[in-house]
Amino acid sequence: MKLRGIFLIMALFLLGGSVLAACGEASTGSANELTFWAAPNPPQQAFWDEMAKEYMTQHPDIKITVKAIPESPTSEAGIQSALAGGTAPTASENIFTGFGGQLKDSDAIVPLDQMPGWNDLIKARHMESSIAGWKWSDGHTYILPMYTNPMLFAWRSDILKELGYSQPPRTYSEVLKLGEKLKQKYPDKFIWARQPLLQDTWYERWFDFFTFYDAASNGKPLITGDKITADDQAAIGTLNFFKELNDKKLLLTQSANDPFENGLSVANLIGPWSFAGWQEKYPDLKYGKTFVLAPPPVPDNVPADQPVKTFADAKGIVMYKQASQEQQQKMWDFLKWVLSDPAHDMKWMQKTSLPPARDDLNSNAEFKAYFAKQPELQPFAENIPNAVPPLTASKYTDIQLSLGTQAIIPVLKHEKQPEQGWESWKKAVQPMIP
Repeated sequence: MKLRGIFLIMALFLLGGSVLAACGEASTGSANELTFWAAPNPPQQAFWDEMAKEYMTQHPDIKITVKAIPESPTSEAGIQSALAGGTAPTASENIFTGFGGQLKDSDAIVPLDQMPGWNDLIKARHMESSIAGWKWSDGHTYILPMYTNPMLFAWRSDILKELGYSQPPRTYSEVLKLGEKLKQKYPDKFIWARQPLLQDTWYERWFDFFTFYDAASNGKPLITGDKITADDQAAIGTLNFFKELNDKKLLLTQSANDPFENGLSVANLIGPWSFAGWQEKYPDLKYGKTFVLAPPPVPDNVPADQPVKTFADAKGIVMYKQASQEQQQKMWDFLKWVLSDPAHDMKWMQKTSLPPARDDLNSNAEFKAYFAKQPELQPFAENIPNAVPPLTASKYTDIQLSLGTQAIIPVLKHEKQPEQGWESWKKAVQPMIP
């Protein structure tokens, strides 16, 4: 996602919320003419093109135009510009929960759980577990998840084997014990290399703090509506674990060239998109031979048989209120047709390599042949029901920026204790939520 200029544009968008609400009932063409904006990614646009053409052959009275979301300078900004100009599509994909929170607060999108057949669609696509994290504090769901990328830890099993481990550590204390053995044999190696921990880039918090916090708290939201609802013990424990890794020289926060791939670190947080690059650049990295995959480490008091939550890089579909009710209904019929058939999700995965947001992805016979050819993707499929999407709070950028500036960075720099850093974050964030 291109980020240049997004903060100014988003601020202007929030100020213009009343304008968007005022034009919320505007129609964008005849009832049978629908527009769907796909992510500005050719494989995703190709999928929606194919789905629209197939649907129109069965429904010749319907015309669905598929276009890429304009990036000016970001896809979020392109959507905001269209809303402000009264030219929004009927629906679009590529929406994550934080941006969805802004659209919801501006009354720009439709609560999809109120559309007819909502429960039937959730059951048909087997999303009963996955959909829970997409509900807002008002009880409604505004985004229909399209794909979910659970974040998992890759561990260098070849190095672990040298240290006497047949499987990766599960708990914080087990990680630290592994670190002691690692330093004894390889003083220059680290458990984890994560330079962005000392950077205040808001979106980097998805791939460090939130992943560990979701695992420690069993996915409890940091913020619900206008209240901080975080699990304080899990949050402080996450900061303390980062501090211990850093204090014991097990955490590398300096720049390094592919530290996990080159064996400088033994663990790395990854998504399924990592493998294509590895196959080309690091062909010796083989799943089950030189690396394995596991959920994020958890506090020692988490039972071994409890499923571990993790952060989800996830996006979905929204419908816009600028479309007429007739257009909304016809678009909804199209979306139900697309997402009720697992064969369509199979086409999606083949074209995009993005795992569809289905709880049964690991067990449905439709996908078995696909995963048999790419077994490294199976752990990601297994963890979709445990994947927690981003914050729904509309001021997510400021909230996540504060996690770095108020808590993580000063804790790692020994300027604050974990408890102090967490309290500083809460004091900074409370005025940001309505």
